[in-house]
Amino acid sequence: MASVHSVSAGIGRTYRRLGLRVLRLAAAVAVLWFLWRHVGTAPFQDGLRAVTWPGVLAAVTLTALTTVCSAWRWRVAAQALGIGIGLPAAVRSYYRSLFLNSVLIGGVLGDVHRAVTHGRRSGDVVLGLRAVAWERLCGQVIQALVTAVVLLTLPSPVRPVLPYVLAGVASVAGAAGCAVLVARHTDRRGRSRLTRAARAVADDLHHGMLAARVWPQLALASVLVVAGHTATFVIAARVAGSTASLGELLVLLMVVQIATVIPLSIGGWGLREGAAAWAFAAAGLGAATGVTIATLYAVLMLTAVAPGAGLLLGDAVRHRRDQGQQGESRRPDPAPQVLEVVRD
Repeated sequence: MASVHSVSAGIGRTYRRLGLRVLRLAAAVAVLWFLWRHVGTAPFQDGLRAVTWPGVLAAVTLTALTTVCSAWRWRVAAQALGIGIGLPAAVRSYYRSLFLNSVLIGGVLGDVHRAVTHGRRSGDVVLGLRAVAWERLCGQVIQALVTAVVLLTLPSPVRPVLPYVLAGVASVAGAAGCAVLVARHTDRRGRSRLTRAARAVADDLHHGMLAARVWPQLALASVLVVAGHTATFVIAARVAGSTASLGELLVLLMVVQIATVIPLSIGGWGLREGAAAWAFAAAGLGAATGVTIATLYAVLMLTAVAPGAGLLLGDAVRHRRDQGQQGESRRPDPAPQVLEVVRD
């Protein structure tokens, strides 16, 4: 009976994962289809034609800086949980994850790859997953807070989205607070899955993420990452020909970046373009302009994270070479057979 239950549970998990992937794909396709019906393909083509070498160079440079900051944030979060990783190795792993996020459905599979790989190398996959989860969550919370500050400070027609941004931050903080309360008021010997999860969250927050030497580094790294991505978006807007003021662009592009956090996309495509179309239309700049800028930004970012593809290719080559060497080592030594033939 136990084996039958485990098999059925495994099938259930597989169907849930498949359903989530289908949902992500359907959401991205629906948004792109809606944009195609309303603005046509011309804005996408304009975004592709707007690519310039100075724009690519600026995107590559800014992405390199933001990737170092992201890797630093991940390293701080991992060390707070008791697993170490060097900054150069963290930067390389982050480039791999950024590339995978840019070409795969959902926009999070690269982070999963990074977490599992680091967890295996450190000897604890669960801790590896938790470190990446906290690192990404910290970045998203800081990004939402920065967006809220920008929306409160600068006048903009997209200010109505502010309650949703604040609600997202409040829900994350509330969930973490509830987990801490559950962990504190639950028998420490509790063995339920909810109890263990709540206890892990409470321990990670109390002894790790909220430690006095940890959270300032996480916050600073996250602010630098938000600034780098926003600067890249502003460059894309200028290269695409937008003449909007810098303040207006900052507000619009911060809102667009919030939409990119939602894991319902195909390699990042979908909600980003939809949010850009809505934001620029609300500002009176035209939905087509927003789609053009988002398309150019996507192309620039894909070019900027291309080193991740090279690193993944190098990993595949080394893995295949190691397998070949292991196969050679398993073959019997032909020398004794040759000696026997000579003796005969």
